Amino acid sequence: MNDRKQHVIKMSHQLFIDKGFQATSIQDILDYSGISKGTFYNYFSSKSELLIALFKAIYKKMEQDRNELLIGQDPTSIEIFIKQIELQMNTNKKNKLIALFEEVLVSNDPELKQFIKMGQLKNLQWIYKRFLEIFGENKRKYLLDCAIMFMGILHHNVKYYVMAHGSNSSMHQVVSYSVERVANIVNEVAASGEQLIKPETLENWIPENNRTDQALQQKISETILTLKKSLYLHEGQANYNELIDFIQDELLHSKKPRKFLIETSLLPLKNVQDTIVKELVEKLAQLVANYFSILKEIE
Repeated sequence: MNDRKQHVIKMSHQLFIDKGFQATSIQDILDYSGISKGTFYNYFSSKSELLIALFKAIYKKMEQDRNELLIGQDPTSIEIFIKQIELQMNTNKKNKLIALFEEVLVSNDPELKQFIKMGQLKNLQWIYKRFLEIFGENKRKYLLDCAIMFMGILHHNVKYYVMAHGSNSSMHQVVSYSVERVANIVNEVAASGEQLIKPETLENWIPENNRTDQALQQKISETILTLKKSLYLHEGQANYNELIDFIQDELLHSKKPRKFLIETSLLPLKNVQDTIVKELVEKLAQLVANYFSILKEIE
């Protein structure tokens, strides 16, 4: 994403916070960002598409930071999970996303509503998969139910905790409290043998997310994060990061990843004169090849 487009998204975000999404006009965005109408429509087909781009930018950064918390750590650690959820809550709080979500839900825009719905389902899927790592395969049958309950418990606990203690309150206590409660619920539900929704249902709810193995996607994300760290202070770092971001977007966020463009983007990275970087780029190239092999089998 180029700097000017990022600037428009940043300025629009401030307007949406100050005036509200519905009350902000495209002309407001043009005036505040200092761009022409032609430039706006070169970047976005509508104000709704701009808002979706804003959400994607915020959550892409949040997901990267959330994954980074796991690097070198024990994935079964509840403390790491608490830090990940706290990061997510603080991201929402810092960017005032709840108010924007609420505006979307009362709007008449089906595209925005569908985007928010899919975002919630993907978050549910992430929690379910983290629960699998934390609580184990022997409890798989019950973990989607528990993930759904956790989302409800956390949502209402945060809502009333903020009401009681103020909007500047730390999220750590309420997140830790909610996670500890759900840990007890997992054991209780597993002991009861009761199940409401089969975990396989997620495959019907989020079909496009099941094109490739989720473990492979996790490896791709971790390799990309490590590669970016290894390129820190390298000459041309900004250009390399832009190529890496493009590769990540294509692999993990595009409905139809373009293999040729991804392979072309890897070429300049392969020429970096650094042994560690070269090893990581080769690892990433192999993961890309595995990704498209799995994709071909599924199709």
